[in-house]
Amino acid sequence: MAKYRSLLPQMTDYPFLTDSGLETTLIFHDGVDLPLNAAFTLHANAAGEKHLRDYFVRHIEIARARKVGFVLESATWRASTDWGAKLGYSFSELTKLNRAAIALMTSLRDEFETPSSPMPISGNIGPRDDGYFPEQHMTGEEAQRYHAFQAEIFADTKADLISAFTMTHSGEAIGIVRAAVSVGMPVVISFTTETDGRLPSGETMREAIEKTDHETHGAPAYYMINCAHPAHFADALASNEAWVKRLRGIRANSSMRSHAELDNSPDLDMGDPVDLGRRYSRLRGALGTRFNVMGGCCGTDHRHVAAIAEACLPQRAVA
Repeated sequence: MAKYRSLLPQMTDYPFLTDSGLETTLIFHDGVDLPLNAAFTLHANAAGEKHLRDYFVRHIEIARARKVGFVLESATWRASTDWGAKLGYSFSELTKLNRAAIALMTSLRDEFETPSSPMPISGNIGPRDDGYFPEQHMTGEEAQRYHAFQAEIFADTKADLISAFTMTHSGEAIGIVRAAVSVGMPVVISFTTETDGRLPSGETMREAIEKTDHETHGAPAYYMINCAHPAHFADALASNEAWVKRLRGIRANSSMRSHAELDNSPDLDMGDPVDLGRRYSRLRGALGTRFNVMGGCCGTDHRHVAAIAEACLPQRAVA
């Protein structure tokens, strides 16, 4: 039975950390071969699962030291049917690997959760197409049919919510929300932006959030932004409009490079972890304590999350 599905702890002002650039760490720091950046493939054997476990433990320890919550995101961003087929996985194999990903998150929570560090488990869903340069924009109906595969699997596990990351257009977000709602799962939508603060579709963040809310009757628990540097979207959040208040989390890139530059770069741009932490602190000051889910994306690792924690989360004097 899911522990937090009926009441997500991150819906309060209590602070939560989450992890960073999973693929960045695995490829550039751990030397792991990840075809198509598909980290879910590591669940196929014990050595791969150890890589994933070690990665998550490094991040969990930061949250426990700060006595704050931690959102456990499964390594299933590419574990949908189209990507699985490109990698040669059958429907049944993909099902097994999605379940294995949630099982690892469950075991980590069983081992590391404390009263001051609650750990909701999120079943992570990624875009059907490329997260930087999508060639097709789905309607809500198309996206719901496609993403129902993972939503139905997660609903039958101990996952507490579904989180869709690197969403490039509102149509896919709408479909994922509908798929999650249809199986009784809370859902979080995280959009990505280009350097001008707009989604790859050309939509503004406001347009994407307002359209998703309108088409789903406000079903998402909250929204996030990921896979963009704060300099790319901070100005768009300066207003105190209703759509901004729907944001609770950010998983930013450490690099100021555009998606095109990142896609064509042979090297890792780690940026400046301390500067990234300061930018999060300024965003938290502007958005208030409702901005309470903080992690990283491309180029980041546990050191960036530690810097974000240092800048945003004073040590909590609780047991």
